[in-house]
Order: sequence, then structure tokens, then C-alpha cells
Amino acid sequence: MISQTYARFATQLRLEDVPAAVRTRACHLMLDAVGTGFAAIGQDWAIRAFAAGRDLGPGSAPVLGHGRSLAPREAALVNGVLMHGLDFDDTHSRGVIHATVTSLPTVLAAADHAGASGAELLRGYIAAMEISTRVGMVAAGGFHRLGFHPTGLVGAFGAAIGAGLLLGLDAEQLVMAQGIMLSMTSGSLEFLEDGAWTKRLHPGWAASSALTAATLARHGIIGPRAAYEGRFGFYALYLRERAPALLAQATDGLGDTWEIDAVSVKPIPACHMTHAAADAAATIFAEHHLSGDEIARVTVLVPESVIPIVCEPSAPKKVPAGSYDAQFSIPYVVATALLKGRFTLDELDPAALADPAVLALAQRVDYAVDPDTDYPVHFTGEVVVETRDGRRIARREAVNRGAPDRPLTNADIRDKFDLNAARCLSPTRAAAVADAVLHVADHSAAHLSDILAEVVSAPRF
Repeated sequence: MISQTYARFATQLRLEDVPAAVRTRACHLMLDAVGTGFAAIGQDWAIRAFAAGRDLGPGSAPVLGHGRSLAPREAALVNGVLMHGLDFDDTHSRGVIHATVTSLPTVLAAADHAGASGAELLRGYIAAMEISTRVGMVAAGGFHRLGFHPTGLVGAFGAAIGAGLLLGLDAEQLVMAQGIMLSMTSGSLEFLEDGAWTKRLHPGWAASSALTAATLARHGIIGPRAAYEGRFGFYALYLRERAPALLAQATDGLGDTWEIDAVSVKPIPACHMTHAAADAAATIFAEHHLSGDEIARVTVLVPESVIPIVCEPSAPKKVPAGSYDAQFSIPYVVATALLKGRFTLDELDPAALADPAVLALAQRVDYAVDPDTDYPVHFTGEVVVETRDGRRIARREAVNRGAPDRPLTNADIRDKFDLNAARCLSPTRAAAVADAVLHVADHSAAHLSDILAEVVSAPRF
């Protein structure tokens, strides 16, 4: 069974068997998530999430910039919210999940709780990533089509195994942890309808649930063995298929092919499905410097599967009610990039969201199905601008920037971290955080926890 294969892989995994380049990339992916988490400190939703965590479970587990202040499960919840809340975190394209923001909050809490080494934390993170990405690959985007947010569903399984390794579970207990996790997975796309904050909770809830499942298994609670392929298993419930056509991808290459190498790092703080179009629009800006008044109409070609997420319903996409609406809006992202040549965190500030020129152009941005896409291998996009003087200007991005075959380098990730960290950390502290994360295997997990948790007094916006 798949759960047994995963358990065997995890318990037999030795850090020295993981290629050095994969270990290095894993540390940079963790650094990217830490940077996005620090950049989120001071956001209203982040403040409220921490307040809720403090009510639910005060304790001594580390929370980014908030001290050793919460119980392990609540710390995992809040860290997941911080790392994912700006939607600037990594994505595994074929699994269509944000893998690090479930894996890292889980293993950070579990390693700190268990008094583990940094090397053990890194091992748990790598195991969690390799499993979660494969669980997601089986669906080939199918979870979205049925209204589920895959990160909340899929990430929980790998995270449960990562937690289990750090808590000392054997292979049989890891099988049980996955079976228990089957009853805890969740994540609805209903937030797309009204800009609700619930998507931000999904990775943290998965991380909190993973710790719960692993701890229950450690104490002998019995879970179903056929967690994935069973009659009422994961794929039967969430894909309506007991044995999906791509089921073999759940285990193919496990231990030989490293899916960490296939994780895309975001260069733009918006839904990954908007990135190619954003870059295409920014290129048109750089080459033509069109004003809004010169543009008569814009058509964006997108994969059909992403239309319900970033194009529909049309009216609210053209006038985002808040930052999250904007990050999932092809009209807003493309209009911004056409007029400003960029899309950064600054374009999510209230003043930017109310920019009359951007909102006016967004009304003239429509979409069509991209007939040449290879989604979900790449998040393709093409922008076609029709000007009032009769010109037609088109730019296509067939491979989104940051994709595995067009990756951000480790140096790019460090630069991104520095920019994000600068929003609330001094350069000296940011450098200390980066050093602790990138060299996590050389120290204890507690050393990393202490540095990440040091209290941030106020954001430095």
C-alpha cells in the first residue's frame, strides 16, 4: 500500500543519501518561506491569527518574530499562516500545492518539541516535501476542479510523516499516522467567492493536524491502512476516483528522483497562475510604455483549468475588494504590470488597490482559453493588447519564471529573502536568520527556533 511505501521510505531515509545539491536547495526553500513569513508580520490577519493561537494554546514553541509563545500545534498553525498568508511562497507545479508552508511549520514545531538536531529537522522536511508533492501529483489539478484547495489536503500527509520522524515513530506508526490524517484533511476554495481569509489558514491547519495525527499514532491510535487507495480513501473521497489514472505517480521515483528540485519559487506575490501573464504584461510595458488611455482592450490567454480561480467571477476580479482578491485576479495583476512594469508587495497596499488608472484598465482586461498550454507542467500565459490606434501587441510566456526549467537560483532566493526580511528585520538580524536556516544541519533545532522566534517589535515598512 502507498502508506507503507511512504513509511518505509521515510524511516530508511538518511540525510547523507540525499544529494548535496538537493539538501542545499531544501535549505533555500526553507529560507524563502521564512522570509515570506517575516514579511507578513504586522498584517491585520497575522495579528489576529497570533491572538487566536495565544487563546487556544500558550506555550514555549517558536513563532516567527513572536517569541517562544505558543503550544506546538498552535505555533505550527500560526507559522503556517505567516509563511503562506502573502501568497508569496513556493509551489510544486505538478502537485499544484504550496509544499514548504505545511512541511516547515510542522517539522519546526516537532523538532523543537523533541529536542532534535538541525540535521534531523532537515531530514524531516525533505521527507515531508517528497511525499506531499507526490500525493498531489496524482490529482493533476483535479482537486481544484472539485472546489478543494490542495495544499490543505495534500500537505497534511507529508507533514504527518515529517512530524512522525522527529517524534520517533517507527514505520508501522507512520502508516497509522497517515490513516489518522485521512480524517483531518480539509481546504475549501470558497474563499475565492468573497475574499475570505480562510486560504491563509489551510497550511497551518494542515501542519497542526499533522502534529496531532503523528502524536496520536505514537500513542497507539489505529488508523486505516489504505489511506490513499482505499474504498473510502483519500482519492476516492476528494477526486471521486478510487484508483486515479495517475496513481503510480504517488510512489514513482521515490528516493531516486527528488521533487524538491521541481519546486517553483515565486518571483511575484500573487497566485502562481497569474505569473506568466504578469511577466508578459511587464515586458510589454518595458518595450512600449503604453498609457492606460492608449489601450483599448486586453485579452489574456490562460489554461482552462485556472479560469475559475483567477478569472471568474468576472466582476469582482476587475474590482478587487482586498489584497487577496487582487492576488487571484488576472485583470488586476495584468493591468498593474501593463501600467507599472512590476507586481510587488507594494502593489497590494490599500493605495495601490484603489489606483483609478489600474482599476479602469482592469475593466478592459478579458480572458480566453490558451489552446497551447501544457498546464500544470507550466503556468502559461499570453497577453494581447489592442491599442486605440489599431496596433496589436502580444507577448507569450510559455514557461513561467521560477518554474523548474526556468528556476530562480539559490542566489535569487537569498535576494528575495533579503527584500522580504527588510520589511521587519534589521540587516544584521536578517543575516543571522539566513545563516541559521542555510546551515541548519550544523546546529540544534533549538538554535534555529531561538533565532526565528526573537520578537519583532514593529514592522519596518
